[in-house]
Amino acid sequence: MMRLSRESGDAVSRDLLETGLEATMLAVEANMVIAYRTGRLWGFRPMSAAEINLMFCEKPTAFAASAMAAGCVALGGQRPDRIVAAALHPLRSATNRNLRRLGGDAPDR
Repeated sequence: MMRLSRESGDAVSRDLLETGLEATMLAVEANMVIAYRTGRLWGFRPMSAAEINLMFCEKPTAFAASAMAAGCVALGGQRPDRIVAAALHPLRSATNRNLRRLGGDAPDR
């Protein structure tokens, strides 16, 4: 049985914490994007047809990128927390990009 040194145990704990924080931020950002889009669908702010199309078309691309990233890391024999972190990265990028775009004062293009 392999024993972890104290230093590598600290690194694993830090990686687990960072992965948990990334997952939490994904949940928060996704909920904020849903709130912005719901408000626009209700007519509080104008919503272009391109934004409505983007709501549906962006998800398969983001999830495919997530699956590919996780698969590549898994095939490399990495720890499960690193696989999850790799899967979260493309999703966080998409939610962060949406949040920045939707949260601004500029109307949709």
